[in-house]
Amino acid sequence: MSTSTQPPSPLADPSPAPSGLRRKLSKWIEPLTLLAPSGLWLLLLLVAPTLLILELSLIPGFRLGQATAPYGLGNYLQIFQPIYLPVIWRSLFFAIGSTLTTLLLGFPVAYWIALIAPQRWRNLLLVSFILPLWTSSLLRAYAWIAILRPTGVLNTVLGAIGLPGQDWLNREPAVFIGMAYSFLPYMVLILYASLEKLDKRLLEAAADLGATPQQAFWKVTIPQTFPGIAAGCLLVFISSLGDFVVPELLGGASSMTVSRLIYNQFLGATLNWGFGSSLSMVLILAVSLAIALLIKYGDKNGENLA
Repeated sequence: MSTSTQPPSPLADPSPAPSGLRRKLSKWIEPLTLLAPSGLWLLLLLVAPTLLILELSLIPGFRLGQATAPYGLGNYLQIFQPIYLPVIWRSLFFAIGSTLTTLLLGFPVAYWIALIAPQRWRNLLLVSFILPLWTSSLLRAYAWIAILRPTGVLNTVLGAIGLPGQDWLNREPAVFIGMAYSFLPYMVLILYASLEKLDKRLLEAAADLGATPQQAFWKVTIPQTFPGIAAGCLLVFISSLGDFVVPELLGGASSMTVSRLIYNQFLGATLNWGFGSSLSMVLILAVSLAIALLIKYGDKNGENLA
């Protein structure tokens, strides 16, 4: 008895390729669909303007309404002129000083709220501490003007208790006070989140082994909360470096910073958009470098920075 074999019909043996291809497409389409709204938003309002600023920064002496020159690095070389270097150093001085001030003031507050204050009062204390953030930074700056001016609240109180008045408005101390007041809540919130996750068993073990409170603080508390410290310092440094309102209102003409210099290039009398764009790109590069360093070295244990 002979049997005949026939080749299978293509319709009777569907290939699994279409279903596999469909799964691969679905694997890519679903996340892209979820990321598309925010990705498009960032592309239009962040990436595209940054690329435009980068292009303008490469046109030496570009001014609105004038003929453009060939691409070059003239705007970036102009930053290193002696007239602009003090402005850059002053901006770094304000940013570093504000960061250290908020860290020194904010760490004890965050430590007390996270580890010492009763549990039932912690949320209320946090909310009360961040209440100033509910108002505009412009209003907070004007409030400090009312406090620090020669006939303001501060000198009135000092005169009432027999102390000499202080002339801090339109000077560097006023800028430090305004920046520290504006960014202190951010530092406290980040440090609180880090201190709240502190493993108290290690502190008890250090005490059992004979460590003093100071030794336990430097060898146990600081290493565990270092990611939070780094994140808080980075946030305050970046915000202080690019702050415009506080130096403008509290510092006066003698406290020129990079942000005010950029403002003058775009909206001031010079209208040198090329130089203003180069300053903006340097500021963006500095912030990006600080974030990259934090990501690489700020959290070696893989924990959340906040």
